[in-house]
Amino acid sequence: MSQSGIPSAAHIELPPPAVSFRQAFLFWLKLGFISFGGPAGQISIMHQELVENRRWISERRFLHALNYCMVLPGPEAQQLATYIGWLMHRSWGGIVAGVLFVLPSLLILIALSWLYIAFGNLPLVAGLFYGIKPAVTAIVLQAAHRIGSRALKNNALWAIAAASFVAIFALQLPFPVIIAAAALTGYIGGRIAPDRFKTGGAHGKADQSFGAALIDDHTPTPTHAQFRWSTLSWIAIAGALLWSLPMGLLTVFYGWHGALTQMGWFFTKAALLTFGGAYAVLPYVYQGAVEHYGWLTPTQMIDGLALGETTPGPLIMVVAFVGFVGGYVKAVFGPDSLFLAGAAAAALVTWFTFLPSFLFILAGGPLIEATHHDLKFTAPLTAITAAVVGVILNLAVFFGYHVLWPQGFGGAFDWLSALIALAAAVALFRFKRNVIHVIAACAVSGLVLKMWVL
Repeated sequence: MSQSGIPSAAHIELPPPAVSFRQAFLFWLKLGFISFGGPAGQISIMHQELVENRRWISERRFLHALNYCMVLPGPEAQQLATYIGWLMHRSWGGIVAGVLFVLPSLLILIALSWLYIAFGNLPLVAGLFYGIKPAVTAIVLQAAHRIGSRALKNNALWAIAAASFVAIFALQLPFPVIIAAAALTGYIGGRIAPDRFKTGGAHGKADQSFGAALIDDHTPTPTHAQFRWSTLSWIAIAGALLWSLPMGLLTVFYGWHGALTQMGWFFTKAALLTFGGAYAVLPYVYQGAVEHYGWLTPTQMIDGLALGETTPGPLIMVVAFVGFVGGYVKAVFGPDSLFLAGAAAAALVTWFTFLPSFLFILAGGPLIEATHHDLKFTAPLTAITAAVVGVILNLAVFFGYHVLWPQGFGGAFDWLSALIALAAAVALFRFKRNVIHVIAACAVSGLVLKMWVL
C-alpha cells in the first residue's frame, strides 16, 4: 500500500486473502440495511464493494453473473447477491446472502405496516401520505421512461409497448396473458426480423480492472459450482418440498380458499412473472390483491408502494405490505391477534415470492459457470421488456387517477396533489434527484398542506 492510501501496482497484482464465511455474513448483513435506491442503486453498491474495494470478484465475472440474473424473473439485485454468495461459500453462502438481502426489509416493513394500519388515520400520518401519493405517481412514470429509453429501440418494440398498454388499460386483459403474447411475438419476430429483437443483456463492458480478484477472470470454477445431475436433482426435490409442505399445511388448516392459502398460491405465480422488475409485476399484484381478493384498497396499494420505496431491499418487498394488510384486515387468526396475523401473512408471502429466486440460482448457477462469455437476451425476453413499458405506464395512469380524482371523475380535481406530482416529476426528470429525497420533500409538503392549508 502506498503512503497516499492508494493500492500500489504490486499490491493489486495479488488477489486479496481468502474470505471467511463470517466475513461474508457480516457484509451481506450490512448490505441488507444499506441497499436503497432500487436495483440500479443496489447493483452499484455491490459493484463498488465487491469488485472495486474488496476485490472478491472480478468485473467480468460480476457482469457474467448479473446478465444471468437479468434474464430470470425476480429481483435481479437479490439474485446477484445470492449468486456471488453461492459462488464463494457453496449453497449456504448463497442462502445467507439472499436471505440477509431481504430480511431487514421484511422486519422494517412489518413495523411500518403495523404503524400505517393502526395509526394511518391520525392527522400527522394522513398528512405525510397526502404528499407521498403524488410523488409515487411521478416515480412510477419515471420508471416507465427509464425502462422505455433502454428497451424501445425501434418501431416494432414501440408497437409492442403500445399494444400492451391498450391490452391492460382498455381491454383489462390479465398480466400473464400480456406477457405470454409478448413472448410469442418476440419468438416469431426473432425469426422473421432478428435485427429488430436483438439487444444485449450486459449492463456494461467488462473492460475495467481493479486488480487481481479472489474470483478472477480465469479462476477455475470451484468444485461445488460445477454442474452435476445429482446436485440438480437434490435442489429440485428440496425446492418442491419447500413449496409443497407449507402449501399443503395451509390447505389442511385453512382450506384451499382460505386467505393465507390463496396468498401463497397467488404470490408463487407473481414470483414467476416478475420479468422487468417490481414495477412490471405491480399491475398483476394490483389485479389480484385489490380487485380479485380485496386484501387492500387502491389507496392502500399506493401507500404500500411508497413505503417500499423508502425502505432498503428489493422494491418487490411491497408484497410484504400487501400480505400484512391482507392478514390484518381479514383477521385470519381472529380479532384478538391482528398484528400476529399481519406479520405471519407478510412472512408467508415473502417466502413464496422469493423461494423461486433461490432455486433459479442454485439450480442454474452451475450451468452459467460452465461458460464465462456474456449472455444475451433472447428475442422473447426483448419483447417482454417492451411490453413491460406499456404495463408500467398503465400503472402510472392508475395511480394518477386515484391521486388526482380521489372521489372518481365525478368528484373534484385535486389541484394541490397535481402540483406536488408536477414538482416531484421536475425533481426526478430535470434535476435527477434521489427518489428518497423526493419522497421526503413531498411528505413534508403534504403535511404542511394538510395541517395548515386544507
